[in-house]
Amino acid sequence: MVLVKVQRVSSYTDPETSRPGKIIELVEVRSRGGVVVGGQSEESVMIQRMLQTALMQMQSLGLVPPMREMTFPKLILYLTEEEYDLLNVKLEVNEVYELTFRDGSISFKRPERLGY
Repeated sequence: MVLVKVQRVSSYTDPETSRPGKIIELVEVRSRGGVVVGGQSEESVMIQRMLQTALMQMQSLGLVPPMREMTFPKLILYLTEEEYDLLNVKLEVNEVYELTFRDGSISFKRPERLGY
């Protein structure tokens, strides 16, 4: 199971059949967690806290964008309108879904908890 977010949904026309369709771009979402290394000296912990504080101050001033999550390209779907309807999941931009690959199939499900 992988958490994915719909990055973009765009329309296209199938070049062979001239039928309308959708291009759906999904990216994997990973939360940014702080790296904690055991056995650090008191000085290194103090320096790490000072750097984190400085980064937060720069983000609050708008000098550095906040980094809440990391995204990685995962899957691009090229679907006709009929295939999109058969998928039976309305994939909306910025919505998060659980993507599961099992026994030759791909399934989408809304996550039960969004603490990603």
